[in-house]
Amino acid sequence: MDSSVLVPLVFFTFLGAVIIGPIMLKERTKRSAHHLLSQAMARGEALDPTLVEKLSEQMVSEGDRARSSLGKGVILLALGAGVTGAVIACEAPPFEGGMFAPLIILGSVGFAFLALAIVDYGAQKRRLAA
Repeated sequence: MDSSVLVPLVFFTFLGAVIIGPIMLKERTKRSAHHLLSQAMARGEALDPTLVEKLSEQMVSEGDRARSSLGKGVILLALGAGVTGAVIACEAPPFEGGMFAPLIILGSVGFAFLALAIVDYGAQKRRLAA
């Protein structure tokens, strides 16, 4: 395999493992804690109120996902627009060397976060109405 393919492949694999690995481990820990609590409740054991409160706090913070998605989307769109403006202001040839490809990706991710925020706000309204 050519080094021009192998080096980016290894870099992005490493980057993905560094980002996704801790997220997966955190979710596995939360899932096992909830499973353990559900087993204890099924057996009729008394639960520690501080433990239940701590786990419910995490659920409340996850409920604010729509607002954080909206913020991320706005920031990414602003970054994409700002860098695009800088490229155009520098009078660099816009399509030589693929300068706009990362900006298109950045803007697309920003639009995806905005769409996610809209869907999350809609789901929140339906949950509150029910």
